[in-house]
Amino acid sequence: MEVRTFGTKLELGRAAAKRAAAAIGAAIARGGEARLIAATGASQFEFLDSLTRAPDIDWGRVEMFHLDEYVGLPDAHPASFRRYLRERIVERVSPRAFHFLAGDAADPAAECRRVGALLARTPIDVAFVGIGENGHLAFNDPPADFETEEPYLVVALDEACRRQQLGEGWFATLDDVPRHAISMSARQILKAREILCVVPDARKAQAVRDCLEEAVSPLHPASILRTHAATTVFLDRDSAALLEPAKWGSR
Repeated sequence: MEVRTFGTKLELGRAAAKRAAAAIGAAIARGGEARLIAATGASQFEFLDSLTRAPDIDWGRVEMFHLDEYVGLPDAHPASFRRYLRERIVERVSPRAFHFLAGDAADPAAECRRVGALLARTPIDVAFVGIGENGHLAFNDPPADFETEEPYLVVALDEACRRQQLGEGWFATLDDVPRHAISMSARQILKAREILCVVPDARKAQAVRDCLEEAVSPLHPASILRTHAATTVFLDRDSAALLEPAKWGSR
């Protein structure tokens, strides 16, 4: 695992976007297309804005999936990740394909199987992920399932996760935050050739420390990224504040 720390989240976002653009270009050069997994949430704003402004990405050769979606939430809702991704990626750069998770499908388990089958057709080149305030990876809250090989699963959201969504302003009250979601599994994320983990803000500092310096454990779901051979974690000064400088360096 490589850990890179920047002074601000804008610098972080630009650096992560530069690395992502290079990975996309390499995938297209290697196989004629790039298959990506895109994260959502407030922590990804600067990264996705920089990525969609990056020059020389052939978006017509890019196929995309997303990590997770709330069960029962229509795509018109302000907190819908489908809406987020349409507004922040699809409408800006028009990738060749984006496979959305329909969280309001009548049968969420069937939706997991439908998109999972598309995901499993060929390898994923790059996964963009974050780390939640409770250490979650996608919506795999602690204790996360590190064993399932299913590409997507329906998960229960713990209160810490739901409070994060409320605190970021996506919902008016805690009762409005859904209690279940469709999430990509941890093992499916690890199948990507390269993983870029974008984690700004002081509110993530404890989770970053736990996931990078405690034992790899389902209690710290994003700690499993340390088992992947090509993961880069992008931090700002605030999210890196609790790390041991001697271990991870200053940049």
